[in-house]
Amino acid sequence: MGGQACVFYGAAEFSRDTDLAILAEPANLERLDAALHELSAELIAVPPFNADFLLRGHAVHFRCRHPDALGMRINVMAKMRNIDAFPALWERRTDVLLPDGCLVSILGIEDLVRAKKTQRDKDWPMIRRLVEAHYLENRSNATPAAIRFWFRELRTPELLIEAASQHQNALNEALQQRDLLVHAAAADVESLQIALRAEEDRERALDREYWKPLRAELERLRHGVEPE
Repeated sequence: MGGQACVFYGAAEFSRDTDLAILAEPANLERLDAALHELSAELIAVPPFNADFLLRGHAVHFRCRHPDALGMRINVMAKMRNIDAFPALWERRTDVLLPDGCLVSILGIEDLVRAKKTQRDKDWPMIRRLVEAHYLENRSNATPAAIRFWFRELRTPELLIEAASQHQNALNEALQQRDLLVHAAAADVESLQIALRAEEDRERALDREYWKPLRAELERLRHGVEPE
């Protein structure tokens, strides 16, 4: 659900860690715990690895000590801001068959884009590249679903203007959900850039507010105070 997924979708060249979205149910957590044991993965700081913290929205972090994955960081989450519950994510997943025959399930691109809408500086260029790559790969044979996705998530002014000029009917519908598209319809690059930045700032602020109580809880845990 993180950088490794972005590599697959053509928006990154490498990632230093592996981010996992999981179903936080007892049997599944036992399977994950066994896999982490095989990787000689050690818990990093707080919170501890249990369902209560995962279901409250915390990420749990590990560092692998096995020689085949030495130093690899694994980050595990079960709940994210503005993201559907795991069963819906699973229905929209992308499955990739690796050369060794291993099947890997990756967060669907629309869910991945939503998951990247954080307060972190590095995530916003990644969102732009993710949607750009999808647009450039599919614009010559665009489906209605793809067009709706582009109008919701494209962050490249020139491509938004191009899409607006080619998909007028879909644009009229999309304007009801994303009013900055009026600048794409007018081919006004400067106004579109300003509106995109304001949209990003709003999402960053929402993410900061979402994490405030979680960060406070982590601080209490670091100081040995039991969670409320």
